[in-house]
Amino acid sequence: MTWTLRRALHTVPARSGVKSPGGQEDIHRWNKLGFLQKNNSLGEEGRLAGSLSERQKNLYSCDNSDRDGRFRRTETDFSNMFARDLLPAKNGEEATMQFLLELVGILTNYVRKTFDRSTKVLDFHHPHQLLEGMEGFNLELSDQPESLEQILVDCRDTLKYGVRTGHPRFFNQLSTGLDIIGLAGEWLTSTANTNMFTYEIAPVFVLMEQLTLKKMREMIGWPSGEGDGIFSPGGAISNMYSVMIARYKYFPEVKTKGMSAAPRLVLFTSEHSHYSIKKAGAALGFGSENVVLLSTDERGRVIPADLEAKILDVKQKGYHPLFVNATAGSTVYGAFDPINEIADICEKYDMWLHVDGAWGGGLLMSRKHRHKFSGVERANSVTWNPHKMMGVPLQCSAILVRDKGILAGCNSMCAGYLFQPDKQYDVSYDTGDKAIQCGRHVDIFKFWLMWKAKGTIGFEQHIDKCLDLSQYLYDKIRNRQGYEMVFQGVPQHTNVCFWYIPPSLRGLEHNSEEYREKLHKVAPKIKAMMMESGTTMVGYQPQGQKVNFFRMVVSNPAALQSDIDFLIDEIERLGHDL
Repeated sequence: MTWTLRRALHTVPARSGVKSPGGQEDIHRWNKLGFLQKNNSLGEEGRLAGSLSERQKNLYSCDNSDRDGRFRRTETDFSNMFARDLLPAKNGEEATMQFLLELVGILTNYVRKTFDRSTKVLDFHHPHQLLEGMEGFNLELSDQPESLEQILVDCRDTLKYGVRTGHPRFFNQLSTGLDIIGLAGEWLTSTANTNMFTYEIAPVFVLMEQLTLKKMREMIGWPSGEGDGIFSPGGAISNMYSVMIARYKYFPEVKTKGMSAAPRLVLFTSEHSHYSIKKAGAALGFGSENVVLLSTDERGRVIPADLEAKILDVKQKGYHPLFVNATAGSTVYGAFDPINEIADICEKYDMWLHVDGAWGGGLLMSRKHRHKFSGVERANSVTWNPHKMMGVPLQCSAILVRDKGILAGCNSMCAGYLFQPDKQYDVSYDTGDKAIQCGRHVDIFKFWLMWKAKGTIGFEQHIDKCLDLSQYLYDKIRNRQGYEMVFQGVPQHTNVCFWYIPPSLRGLEHNSEEYREKLHKVAPKIKAMMMESGTTMVGYQPQGQKVNFFRMVVSNPAALQSDIDFLIDEIERLGHDL
């Protein structure tokens, strides 16, 4: 049976009173749905459809009482049952099925409540309260096994005392939302429980990763999607890969001889860039003092003239300028550095250009907004985090590289017990040796499954909606009494940065130290009250000489204009008397 038809068996439920597809009209209908392959003859299609009819009877028939009974949730006493009673224990199948069905009930109830706006975003408790124990929820580990009943209680309470990051009113982080297809993909991934280092143990996942990375490179604009890439444990590690690859490109001897084989190397990045570039400099032996911060304009974008001036200064000192990081969607302001102008400078001085699109990468899928990435095809490497703007469950980050083979050249160690060259298949699909990890989590399946379910157009609609919501917030508060924008102008991304000014401060001189000192305390106090009440969450921080302000970001597909309205009302309610 073809894969496309097998897929149909699991996606099209049988309905009582509906004739199974066996006639020519039914075959034509299934062809239109794309379930039957175009190259099947009518005779073959009839045979496949007939086989489908029989398979549907087996899958959905209520007469199959033995199989159906094992998957029906029944009242079970877990108080005297333990992990040792579950599979692979002898006669453990029934207990296992009942335990898992009970757990699924906990999870589906959590999912349902996550999308219920009357449910709190969080039930906040201080660390000492959780450490001391909460009504039977004890974090301490014991020598003796606990019952499955207690394990189920622990599962419920873990979700109860956590934060509902998928809640429509959770705006605290760049990664928000709860995608049901992505969730299903993560469940399957955990069930498969395999490693991504070789094709022989993760054949389907390895191929999914290769095809998805190629599609992402095509969206960047590299010819035919050529190049390389790998999924990593997050944007910080993806950015670290870019620095490692740049060093290997220009000074490959460092791989064997160490940093003493190279001159003093210098990295350049925006003062508004993610701290992971500095962290990479420290971790990889460059030293954080050799990470030069570039000045930005009032919107947080790198000033190209400052980059060139600082490159010349470094060269004057006898150091080697190696790498420039251009940010596409900065963490606080959502700024997009001018990639084309930076690329011109990198080409002039023969430097590696990396684009950190961890936060902004999703905009490459939007015809309306991808112009903000103008010039990205000139980059040597790109970081892209689908777990941020695209709503893929954590973690899902990719490092994409224009030069094919450079990842393997930089990182391979040819471990003989994993990467034997004489296997019976094409060992170029054994991708693990180009990673800095050995064990590598399967991050691809949930992303691949979401892309299949939504299509590129679905991601585009999500991106555009989030940008529209940020515009809605900006338009609503920019001239509203009690609000002041951190910078003027339409948001570049979904980041909207603003101060809420309580009535008690509105009569003070804005440049006075008293005003600044009091305003600095407003956002933290409002945030604390938000968390105590559990109604919503939004981030805040200072930036340079600017005192604490709110940084509102939208990436949650469940968020609506009414949720933006609620946030504004809640800020005003909680902050009015400060």
